[in-house]
Amino acid sequence: MKYLMWLLNAAIFFVLFAFALNNQAPVTLHLFFGASWQAPIVLVLLCVLLMGVMLGVLVMLPLWLRARKPRKTTVVPNPLQPSVPDAVANPVTDTNAHGS
Repeated sequence: MKYLMWLLNAAIFFVLFAFALNNQAPVTLHLFFGASWQAPIVLVLLCVLLMGVMLGVLVMLPLWLRARKPRKTTVVPNPLQPSVPDAVANPVTDTNAHGS
């Protein structure tokens, strides 16, 4: 199974590498205020992918932190610990038991 995963990873790498070699034409991105940027299309696609991943992480970060935060819970008795009857835990000491 380990070798099959290596083979799959190598196939994915070579497909992406061939994609990058076939898409080396320069692309011009027209930004705001008349600025422009020329780069190979593969580099532009990689930058857009990384910006999307960073945006997804930033959006999910508060939810992840909230999920890791310990919640205030009520104390639940341990079912494995034997319970002590109230008569043993709080004995009543009445010295005047017969009314004298």
